Amino acid sequence: MAKQDYYDVLKISKSATAIEIKKAYRKKALKYHPDKNPNDKAAEEKFKQAAEAYEVLSDPDKKARYDQFGHQAFDGSGGFGGGGMNMDDIFSQFGDIFGGAFGGGGGFSGFGGQRQRVVKGSNLRIRVKLTLEEIANGVEKKIKVKRKKQAKGTTYKTCTTCNGAGQVTRVTNTILGRMQTSAPCHTCGGAGQIIDKKPADADAQGLIIAEETVSIKIPAGVVDGMQLKVSGKGNEAPGNGIPGDLLVAIQEINHPTLKREGDNLHYDLYVSLPDAILGTSKEIDTVTGKVRIKIETGVQSGKILRLRGKGIPSINGYGKGDLLVHINVWTPKTLNKQQREFFENNLDDEHFEPKPESTDRSFFEKVKDMFS
Repeated sequence: MAKQDYYDVLKISKSATAIEIKKAYRKKALKYHPDKNPNDKAAEEKFKQAAEAYEVLSDPDKKARYDQFGHQAFDGSGGFGGGGMNMDDIFSQFGDIFGGAFGGGGGFSGFGGQRQRVVKGSNLRIRVKLTLEEIANGVEKKIKVKRKKQAKGTTYKTCTTCNGAGQVTRVTNTILGRMQTSAPCHTCGGAGQIIDKKPADADAQGLIIAEETVSIKIPAGVVDGMQLKVSGKGNEAPGNGIPGDLLVAIQEINHPTLKREGDNLHYDLYVSLPDAILGTSKEIDTVTGKVRIKIETGVQSGKILRLRGKGIPSINGYGKGDLLVHINVWTPKTLNKQQREFFENNLDDEHFEPKPESTDRSFFEKVKDMFS
């Protein structure tokens, strides 16, 4: 099922300000909050959708990527990884937005009154190099990653300082009255649990470093510098915590003959003077293999041949770009005596006189057409 547009989820326009985005999210979140809709799965799903939309649109960088690439910039690897966000993620990140509308500073009774804080493991970052062919066709990469995992034999017990809540509450008498503040428990670090038993090779949190092969599905059309996310493949957290994420930065490997410009590709084809005069056919590179193209008789240097659909697929699924073949007629720098005499005898020949036609556009017109 196709994801709903984030702007439609929050019922705002693409030109909405940060304040308008926050206001729209708060309105939606309060409407579908679990406290107001106990045991209502449909409301819970809309609550999560609103949080997912706000997580992207409230971040200028993520919003720019979404506006350019849509859900493809995040699905399966970015954003919330296609629904990987849970209630603890939402309230840990955006609980302050609800203010005092619900008790517990964002906690909700439908999940046990005061919500226990869930610790999330740290994220890992890797860089994946892709060829232009892999970018054009999409690829699945299997990458070895060293990540922290809970050691076998490690057991935990409830933290006696916070009684498993993960946070401690302090009441202070001030001139304005009694003030209540909450902070992560300093004993368990907010996990609500402490180590009971652990093997000798585990660290103080009961974690060990283990190598794991992670499969990463990379969609066609990604761009250099784009960051994808594999949910739950970062470092694990101690106790009942949830794993962090694996952030994958895309690095595009330069192609020896093809140059990328958005979804279009460019290829410089050099032809000899005799080939340009008489016409020929040439084999060129594409991202799907070599193809042979026809060079018409009398082709002019600077002519651009457009091979439609031979470029890079749009990451938004809007078709493919084109391959633009730039014709460069190669003029020899040295001639033998016979060749020189031939051209000297044709200096005043009308066949060699430039006669540009209306279809022979200038260099600036061609550049303008390329970027229009």
